[in-house]
Amino acid sequence: MSIIKCFQIAFIALRLNALRSLLTMLGIIIGIASVIVMVSISDGAQQQIDERINSLGTNMLMVRPGSSFFGGRRGGAGSAPPMTETDVSVLKELNFVEGVSGYLRSSGAMVFSGTNWQAEVAGIHPDYIDVRQWEIEEGRNFTEREVKTGGKVALVGQTIINELFSGNDPIGQRFRIKNIPFTVVGTLKGKGQSSWGQDQDDIVMVPISTHRMRVSGRRSSASVNSVGSISLTVDPGFDISEAEEEIKYVMRDKRKISPGSEDNFSVRNLSEFIEARSATQRTLGVLLAATAAISLVVGGIGIMNIMLVSVTERTKEIGLRMAVGARGIDILNQFLVESVVLCLVGSVIGIGIGFGLTELIGSLGEWPVLIKSTTILIAVGAAAFVGVFFGFYPARRASQLDPIDALRTE
Repeated sequence: MSIIKCFQIAFIALRLNALRSLLTMLGIIIGIASVIVMVSISDGAQQQIDERINSLGTNMLMVRPGSSFFGGRRGGAGSAPPMTETDVSVLKELNFVEGVSGYLRSSGAMVFSGTNWQAEVAGIHPDYIDVRQWEIEEGRNFTEREVKTGGKVALVGQTIINELFSGNDPIGQRFRIKNIPFTVVGTLKGKGQSSWGQDQDDIVMVPISTHRMRVSGRRSSASVNSVGSISLTVDPGFDISEAEEEIKYVMRDKRKISPGSEDNFSVRNLSEFIEARSATQRTLGVLLAATAAISLVVGGIGIMNIMLVSVTERTKEIGLRMAVGARGIDILNQFLVESVVLCLVGSVIGIGIGFGLTELIGSLGEWPVLIKSTTILIAVGAAAFVGVFFGFYPARRASQLDPIDALRTE
């Protein structure tokens, strides 16, 4: 008997027992739908996390004062000598460093035409825009001359444009930060929320020297050249771990840290975030696979049960087929195809329900969802495997029936 004929018989059997077939397929339908929903939500969240991590710059390193442990106790940013402009200059000389910028952070009240807004004020070098892969939407970046002379110029994020300038073009506008007038020379392209939920667009950037002298008021000799942290990007062709070790060596040498002593600074690598994300993804993948496996096994047991019932009910039909020349392999193929068809039809219904639920959850919950074609292919493949695996025993039992005994069955 040809495979096409087997499929025809299978669909006829499904149609004759439509309600029973539908109830049999419920396990497969629920299993496939739940897999589609969970994997789509997981992939959507994963894509959003990847975008946020990539927005920080995957080849970026951050150098901060303080260390995890300093002098036998847990240290912090204030427990070690601060970073300085000299550190920035030293790191800039390394041949694998593409861009480097100091960073100072504070918050301040801003006023424009009677509108007030409180936001983060960042003091940066011009390279910071490239280091953070932040595009300037309109206008221009700072110049080195403006950094050296403490120019009162600013770059503003999208949230500032909306809240302080009411969505109007802010280029060339003058506004005040802590009662100091600044002129907007450029606007930053939107970045959205960071991985830890912070609005990255609620920011005003000014030259680091201006921030130091006018915004944060660091006028003492100890802090006149200080920077809060240093961000730098490594040449993409250079190993990020090797760059991290080289930077530690240079900083230890500059800070005259004796061998065996703890670092009084820390170098943070974004690959740590990526590794943490990968570990989380692996754990989530195992949980999803376990859930899907349980659902499909339950569905498969239902398929096996109904196929055994079907073999019992159709024993006389099997005997008749054998009596007119059907071989055991033909009977086996017939029931195996019926089992696979049950699972495939169930998987198609499950995929449709999964699509609908995923879109509903995404729209109502405003959660990021991503339906991949590979997810659908895997779901269909898994359903076909379940059909073969759980349908083989009933099919084999049917194929080994004795024709005479089968014909005698009432």
